[in-house]
Amino acid sequence: MGRLFGTDGVRGLANVDLTAEMALGLAAAAATVLVDEGGTAHPRALVARDPRASGEFLSAAVVAGLASSGVDVLDIGVVPTPALAHLVDTSGADFGVMLSASHNAMPDNGLKIFARGGTKLPDDVEDRIEAAYRAGAPRRPTGSGVGRAHAGPDVEQDAQDSYVDHLLSTLPGGPGSLAGLHVVVDCANGAASAISPRVLREAGARVTTLYAAPDGLNINDGCGSTHLGPVTAAVVEHGADLGLAHDGDADRCLAVDAAGNAVDGDQIMAVLALALRDRGQLTEGTLVATVMSNLGLKLAMQREGVTVVETGVGDRYVLEALNAGGWSIGGEQSGHVVLPEHATTGDGVLTGLQLAARMAETGRTLADLASVVERLPQVLVNVRGVDKSRAGADAELLAAVAEAERELGETGRVLLRPSGTEPLVRVMVEAAHTQHAQDVADRLADVVRARLAL
Repeated sequence: MGRLFGTDGVRGLANVDLTAEMALGLAAAAATVLVDEGGTAHPRALVARDPRASGEFLSAAVVAGLASSGVDVLDIGVVPTPALAHLVDTSGADFGVMLSASHNAMPDNGLKIFARGGTKLPDDVEDRIEAAYRAGAPRRPTGSGVGRAHAGPDVEQDAQDSYVDHLLSTLPGGPGSLAGLHVVVDCANGAASAISPRVLREAGARVTTLYAAPDGLNINDGCGSTHLGPVTAAVVEHGADLGLAHDGDADRCLAVDAAGNAVDGDQIMAVLALALRDRGQLTEGTLVATVMSNLGLKLAMQREGVTVVETGVGDRYVLEALNAGGWSIGGEQSGHVVLPEHATTGDGVLTGLQLAARMAETGRTLADLASVVERLPQVLVNVRGVDKSRAGADAELLAAVAEAERELGETGRVLLRPSGTEPLVRVMVEAAHTQHAQDVADRLADVVRARLAL
């Protein structure tokens, strides 16, 4: 039986992999584990969701599971994941539960749990929740011991207003500082649809909005951070200064410059890290990134005197490193950027706002700011049907990787990574030229097939 919790909560096809019964059971198990840890007599939890249709019944199941376990629940409705995390922190709630499958297609959904303070759970706590869920013996208080549930449009609006006020308070130039900027924002018909355009407008920008009409079925459908075509076309058509694209729960943000060129998470991190450095706020001159970040980011930061600390793939590992080191920025190439001074998790709306603020602060174009990172060509080959467990131990494969690294030198890189969920090994190669990267990746993929064959 596989582990329920992945790198970002429990996720799968709604009503098949993630059912109402499972959501109720996991919520009750979370109450059992997290309330015991907190020692709260009558605990409080926040519940939120993105707009996908299945979130309606899944959030109802979570509320039922929590209230039946003696937890008072405030259902704040549709808000971005980072908004829930922020509100768990600022409200003093004992924990929070988010229903979202992030950038996945509409039929999927997921359940993420945030601890007191709005932080993601460590692996061992998730394991305890999973064990409690499988044991099937939740709290069952009676009478005045049962939890109370509160929801409604006023609750949702108050949650959105509080989050917007928080975001605006982070602007280095203060209210109205984005005046003169024209921003196109693609909300992916997701949780940021009512928030991201509003924040940018209240910050002073002129805003053109795309895909901000969620109907429960259209989330991430040909739009958002995994489909940059629409925001690219709109930026060029309207002559905008930049474009921003979120995913379904708005914990990530990618960008497009005025010419329609994509600006990925590595470039965004570099821009924001240098902004913090210039303000004297880049703690220990350090940026945290994952092993999947382009080598161009590391080389750029090296030139700028910024240290890059690498972690495993997943924003939770970035968060762990940030918390351990006390550093001020980290993130992923996919657009998850964490700014611990203002957020306890990746926040796409905050990221887009800070990126626009840097443009306004410096008077420079996004293309100019992002040019600090010269992205090296990156080739990824997935080798399927192999024994991924031997990827880090086969002597001939490791020798082939070492030889490839010598061949590439300081302007290239090899990463061999077993998939966490499938029987495959990912071969990633970076080099100064695309064809060279492709040749090396194909050669290593052949070695993987030969040496790790089932």
